Amino acid sequence: MTSAVDLLIVGGGINGAGIARDAAGRGLSTMLVEQDDLAAHTSSASTKLIHGGLRYLEYHEFRLVRESLQERERLMAIAPHLIAPLDFFLPHAAGQRPAWMIRAGLFLYDHLARRRRLPGSRAVTAPHHPGFAVLKPGYRRGFTYADCRVDDSRLVVLNALDAAERGASIRSYTRLLSARRAGSVWRAEIEDRASGARTAVAARAIVNAAGPWVSELLEARLGRHDAGRIRLVKGSHIIVPRRFEGDYAFILQNPDGRILFAIPYQDRFTLIGTTDIPYDGHPADVAISEEEVAYLCANISGYFRTPVTPADVVHSFSGLRALHDDGATNASAVTRDYLLTLDGGGEEPPLLSVFGGKITTYRRLAEHAMAKLLPALGRPLIPGWSGRAPLPGGDMGDGRFDLWSDELVARHPGLPPALLRRLGKAYGTRVETLLGGAATIDDLGADLGGGLTEAEVDYLAVHEWARQPDDILWRRSKLGLHVPPGTAARVAQRLGREAAPPVPQQGKNP
Repeated sequence: MTSAVDLLIVGGGINGAGIARDAAGRGLSTMLVEQDDLAAHTSSASTKLIHGGLRYLEYHEFRLVRESLQERERLMAIAPHLIAPLDFFLPHAAGQRPAWMIRAGLFLYDHLARRRRLPGSRAVTAPHHPGFAVLKPGYRRGFTYADCRVDDSRLVVLNALDAAERGASIRSYTRLLSARRAGSVWRAEIEDRASGARTAVAARAIVNAAGPWVSELLEARLGRHDAGRIRLVKGSHIIVPRRFEGDYAFILQNPDGRILFAIPYQDRFTLIGTTDIPYDGHPADVAISEEEVAYLCANISGYFRTPVTPADVVHSFSGLRALHDDGATNASAVTRDYLLTLDGGGEEPPLLSVFGGKITTYRRLAEHAMAKLLPALGRPLIPGWSGRAPLPGGDMGDGRFDLWSDELVARHPGLPPALLRRLGKAYGTRVETLLGGAATIDDLGADLGGGLTEAEVDYLAVHEWARQPDDILWRRSKLGLHVPPGTAARVAQRLGREAAPPVPQQGKNP
């Protein structure tokens, strides 16, 4: 039996999930396949920020920064439970970028796009910011500005969930084996990695959103040997016990000209990153090196009174940015902008390939993909919609998240407030489905470790495609840093005994 769809999307990162959401919302029958878990690779290895990209101004990426700032506003409105403001402190010292240059850059950052939700930048002097007390003696001036933090992998999952509820078929742990053009359609074969079951798919168009695998997919699975060039750039982060109090982050200038972030993470930790290193290995093998750990520790210790050493690192992660090769010599200078290439159309079924991009601009990337695909499919180019409709769980009202969170705690007096606030940030208004009318903590089943209940595991298996312990501990709940030994085994047991099939009930197109 053959499945027939308008659009077959290969890749379950933020770009693939965003395109699936937009396409399903415009009435296209859509299937997304991902060889591993949703957001298993680059999209869960980010710095966890929705930001304009202040440093991109140095490379004259004004269009990208403006679009990113515009998207920052839109994403705050449609996902208020996942995205929250965060103040950044940029200390300044002699020998760094001149203060006038930083002031000019921050002025542009404040005014390149309409800013409604966040404060503007300002200059600060010691001791009138708590960050000065964290730094080594000698820092007397600096700047502050605002951007946003995000739960990156949940942003991917919620885009996929919205796509599914609009009619899309989302198939994780499913790989594309091959595809070839046959008349007006692509004839593709996909394989479920767990069962080995193979399915034939007839697709009017294919989207290659495979990230670090984009070129490999073109050549090995689609038979296209004129693939566009990409540069794989590895970015690595380390996590250490929390190094400073307060809900603000540092943005620091390294001696080599790169930027380093130190960000409060998961209440008890500090996230430090990132590196920018050319990578020529297989995407599945990416991992942080000892040299990267030493680099991050040495550079953060150059600023902080209390040094950070490799022995302090409790966790690390690495991701690959599949950037369009613009010929830049320095990996840090390679454009973070995206490129969409369309092959075919008319008599030939189209193939759209996605090169580059960043998590902040995924929604606009999806709109641009639709602007290319719809005409190629002979469909009218209807207006975009995804910047107005809340993501699942985000329908508590613009600017009302804190009030809604307080109301959630008040509505459930028998449940721990800290648990409710964590669940509220992760699931938004969908938390009521997870709670299922629970009046006490016992109603949520056993605690499998770190506050992860059986009810939460069951919800993630039924509604969010969770199949493996890592899907839950490191991507959907982010509790991997908080659980004791043995939790992964208990989660695996729960998934094997109780989990429903990991595909949500599909809705209908609006």
